[in-house]
Amino acid sequence: QVQLVESGGGLVQAGGSLRLSCAASGSFFKINNMGWYRQAPGNQRELLAVITNGGNTNYADSVKGRFAISRDNAKNTVYLQMNSLKPEDTAVYYCNANIWVLNPLRANDYWGQGTQVTVSS
Repeated sequence: QVQLVESGGGLVQAGGSLRLSCAASGSFFKINNMGWYRQAPGNQRELLAVITNGGNTNYADSVKGRFAISRDNAKNTVYLQMNSLKPEDTAVYYCNANIWVLNPLRANDYWGQGTQVTVSS
């Protein structure tokens, strides 16, 4: 079984910062891309940032320059540093990872449980 466990959400004032973490655990042998999404009430889930196994990153325009994704491959963990937060960043944030598992050998997408981020004005 593979699990992604998130931490780091909470309530912050506009202009503040938060750092989200997401750690993968269980039986697997390689993590490919890792990413962060968010979903606000009434909205579709939005891709925010992706990081490859080699450290290449891509960002949605809505967070470019404010958010930074990083990963620690030794800890099987991905991070999202969120700066200059705005009330419109309020949402549930989810991590995602594409992970190779055995029996059967294949790469699956896994999701974290979600963590609430609320930005007050």
